[in-house]
Amino acid sequence: MKGSQILIRAALLGGIVATSAGWAKAQEVTIQDLDQKIRVLERKLEIADENAANKAKEATVVKADKSGFVLSAPDKSFQLKLSGYAQGDARFFVDDPDEKSTDTFVLRRVRPVLDVTVYKDYAFRLQPDFGGSSPTTQDAYGEYVGVPAFNVRVGKFKTPLGLEFLQSDSQMLFAERALPTQLVPNRDVGLQFSGDLVGTTGAVTYALGVFNGAIDGGNSDGDNNDPKDLVARLFLHPFRPAGIESLKNFGVGIGASVGDQAGTALAPNLPSFKTSGQQTFFAYKASTNANGTVYADGQRVRVSPQAYYYLGPFGLLTEYVQSAQDVSTGQAQDTLDNEAWQVSFAYVLTGEDASFKDVNPLFNFDPSKGHWGAFEVVARYGELKVDHDAFNTFADPTKSARRATSVAGGLNWYLNRNMKLLFDYEQTAFDGGAAKGADRPEEKLLLARAQFSF
Repeated sequence: MKGSQILIRAALLGGIVATSAGWAKAQEVTIQDLDQKIRVLERKLEIADENAANKAKEATVVKADKSGFVLSAPDKSFQLKLSGYAQGDARFFVDDPDEKSTDTFVLRRVRPVLDVTVYKDYAFRLQPDFGGSSPTTQDAYGEYVGVPAFNVRVGKFKTPLGLEFLQSDSQMLFAERALPTQLVPNRDVGLQFSGDLVGTTGAVTYALGVFNGAIDGGNSDGDNNDPKDLVARLFLHPFRPAGIESLKNFGVGIGASVGDQAGTALAPNLPSFKTSGQQTFFAYKASTNANGTVYADGQRVRVSPQAYYYLGPFGLLTEYVQSAQDVSTGQAQDTLDNEAWQVSFAYVLTGEDASFKDVNPLFNFDPSKGHWGAFEVVARYGELKVDHDAFNTFADPTKSARRATSVAGGLNWYLNRNMKLLFDYEQTAFDGGAAKGADRPEEKLLLARAQFSF
């Protein structure tokens, strides 16, 4: 009996051992299969991630914010940006009993801006203007920007000379620029080399170009004589390399141009000067008599020392311009030196930083939250003086003033980065310019602007 029990127990134990071994082996096979399946799944996920990353590299980035609307490659090597601004003005002349000046509403500027980048280092800008009576092209140029110290630009763009004129038309302190801008070329067609000689700090920037030669205060789309204008500008932020925080936004520079201009009785190639109310206060003589019209006849030299300083909410900008032009009537010749200067102040009442660009409000306009945007007060004094030798041979003292002196003050309201309201009062006094040698009546101008930019 005992032997039988032993045999039975041995058989059962053997069965259990065999079953356990089989189960263990089966488990080992199952684990191996699962491990293999996990490895395959992980690789599939890696491939999916790689494919997604590759697609992301090729996908077009669509962006819309306060700076404009952008279509771009992920690495920004190819980019299309649409931005722009529109300015609606109201001009009202105070104390104008004879109504010689007309109160008016006007679309001062309506400018869409198209910027294109290709292969990262090449850029193109097109900026038409639909303000005023007829469309014009303000900017149309191509540019190489691959080396910060050596950019190359060709086409029509702002001439690098006057300080305030180089400020964006949408970022001015006042609705109209000061008198010195009357003596610098505005936009012209040409070739320019420019850059930042100390990395991208702006410590030493330069511009050197050759242009057709726009008249003082004027734009040019072509030329009527072979000689060209050479224009150069050097601007420094001397304390930036030293890291002096309170002086990092002090900038000083000088711009200059030289060239020959040849006008005719039919195309004098000479400027006239206007007030902020767009009223002409000086013009050279023009006549149906060939010997009575004044025209450019020789060298023109301009020079403009300039500076600005910004510290916290305070800002100051100043510049001086002298423009010397050889003129002729066919019988009389002379070199006339006209000069102008201005100084502008700004203070941001709501604590934001003042700058050469617009104020960036800490809080956008939202009355429900007690936010009103940013407020800035501005003041300006300026003067333009015509060479006394211009009278009586080249200008009529009963029609053109010898000097204009302007005092202006205003309030700028930045509702947000895209909306801005300006309220200016400007008073301009004149020496001469009226019958019998009397002074032309003062221009007293209220100017308001609503500006939208994106």
